[in-house]
Amino acid sequence: MPSKKTRVFTKDAPMPVGPYSQAIRAGDFLFVAGQVAVDPTTGDFVLGSITEQTQQCMENIKTILNAAGVSLADVVRTTIYLTNMDDFGDVNDAYGNYFDLDPPARTTIGVAALPKGLSIEIDVIAYSPEK
Repeated sequence: MPSKKTRVFTKDAPMPVGPYSQAIRAGDFLFVAGQVAVDPTTGDFVLGSITEQTQQCMENIKTILNAAGVSLADVVRTTIYLTNMDDFGDVNDAYGNYFDLDPPARTTIGVAALPKGLSIEIDVIAYSPEK
């Protein structure tokens, strides 16, 4: 029998701005929607440096993971979308602070644009057996 999918939602992360969920749990996997640099408290976009934008994306991801009962240690795959590949090194530095010895598999993709002029979007997949 196929496992059901369950929507994950928290008021502590940015609200979806379209017909999508913050995250979906499907069996032992959690799929977190792409997060951009939005301050969930104010709803404002963080238009600072690429480091600040990366940190805000990662904090939003942490919040959603926590709402689902998992952590960054459970992340097995990430995708980073960048509008400027020259930012790759700074993104690596900021992103690397969120993972210990065994970082997840990752792909970084250069894109032409992201919503509201932001420079980065990150999505993740976590593996955590349902309890």
